[in-house]
Amino acid sequence: MAARFSAVSLLRTATRTTLQTTLLTPRNRPLLARLLSDQTRQAIDKAVATAPVVLFMKGTPEAPQCGFSRASVQILGMQGVDPAKFAAFNVLEDDELRQGIKEYSDWPTIPQLYLAGEFIGGCDILVSMHQSGELAKLLAKNGVLFEEGESEKTDA
Repeated sequence: MAARFSAVSLLRTATRTTLQTTLLTPRNRPLLARLLSDQTRQAIDKAVATAPVVLFMKGTPEAPQCGFSRASVQILGMQGVDPAKFAAFNVLEDDELRQGIKEYSDWPTIPQLYLAGEFIGGCDILVSMHQSGELAKLLAKNGVLFEEGESEKTDA
């Protein structure tokens, strides 16, 4: 009886393993996931290239539609990101963009921040980088912050 139980256990394990390797990717996502169309990929490539700092968010910077998007915009504001070097895209206006950006970055949540064309992360990553000071260094290194005196020039 013990030998039969072992054989059944092995069969179950082998079947489960086969199903997992057949149906799931290494990141445990279904292989049946939608493929990003060339048109959407090109549109996202173009959007990411519109400014040095690009945020894909729910809503707009003036009217965020979720707390995570609001927090991301606030962090970028606190860091002193120059609005002239910043672009935001409302994923709620285009479902193809909303789904496509997740596949494009291989990141499941929105908002998503890109800096100099490189994906940085979502709100949780921004919060962590903000708290550690890493975000300030990265933004300064990429030259996307207000220069000292720029606000004086615009006020004059």
